Amino acid sequence: MSGTRHRGGDGAEVVVVTGATGGVGRATARAFGARGAAVALLARGEHALQRAAEEVEAAGGRALPLVVDVADAAAVDAAAGRVEEELGPIDVWVNAAFSTVFAPVPEIRPEELRRATEVTYFGFVHGTQAALRRMTPRDRGTIVQVGSALAERSVPLQAVYCGAKHAIQGFTESLRCELLHDRSGVRVIMVQMPGLNTPQFSWVLTRLPRHPRPVAPVYQPEVAARAVLHAADHPERRMYWVGGSTVATLLGQKLAPGLLDRYLARTGYDGQQTDEPVDPSRPVNLWKPPDDSAPDDYGAHGIFDDEAHPRSVQFWLSRHRRPLALTAAATGAVAAALAGGLRRRAA
Repeated sequence: MSGTRHRGGDGAEVVVVTGATGGVGRATARAFGARGAAVALLARGEHALQRAAEEVEAAGGRALPLVVDVADAAAVDAAAGRVEEELGPIDVWVNAAFSTVFAPVPEIRPEELRRATEVTYFGFVHGTQAALRRMTPRDRGTIVQVGSALAERSVPLQAVYCGAKHAIQGFTESLRCELLHDRSGVRVIMVQMPGLNTPQFSWVLTRLPRHPRPVAPVYQPEVAARAVLHAADHPERRMYWVGGSTVATLLGQKLAPGLLDRYLARTGYDGQQTDEPVDPSRPVNLWKPPDDSAPDDYGAHGIFDDEAHPRSVQFWLSRHRRPLALTAAATGAVAAALAGGLRRRAA
């Protein structure tokens, strides 16, 4: 399957990003804008959408903000149609929108579980199907699923999110097999992310006694955005892992899942909460966007800037593994030749 992408009518790459007003979606939209792409931003909060669009254009791209609830399949498909009418054929579709509940399983209400699943899992499904309807007849295009280490290794207090991310992975793997069967030029890639410093921890519905936080180590959302762009540009791999913690978690899951269960049972509660009590007046984005009107705009970053890493050495090594392997092989060959020469001189 080819990763070659068509360009829009003005020569710009056409990209759709869901969940574009905050966190990974916001950082990804801005990153695509910085390389001159025409970016359609899909999210619910109208005010934050306008601000995100301004950032894309300030970075050098063209922006099309669209107020869309990704849980509404018809609305997502209509948005995709408008993107193609105004910007041109879609080259890349990035699914990043989600919502969730931080709580022990017995404390999650049925309507909350249903709504979070509709946004997080079905939102990805609706976006993927809307993209496929347009990409498949052209036999080109790339879909990037913003995943998580939690798509393969669940943690306590996040059953809603983990369940949805596991479902996304299962859905994506089925789709990948179908595309291979059809010898399609459309690609789908999943990018498994580590703990990220995004605004979700300040607006997610929580029943925890203390303020929720990402599992350490924490990375900035720009790390995730760079990974998404790399995946879009190099769709030959089925999956990318971002962050040393993601690699360690997923390898641990494969090698010793029972041991990891016990470790997370001991550390997963405190490790996902700060020392500060939850503010009872905090916004909740499950049912309505907290950034729909001025002055509310949470942006890409959360409140953990002081500890968040601006880059991932692991992902850099992963991106450059082929030239690094060649360099290592060449270095080994040179070292062997030098050693042989020294032995001959000594003889």
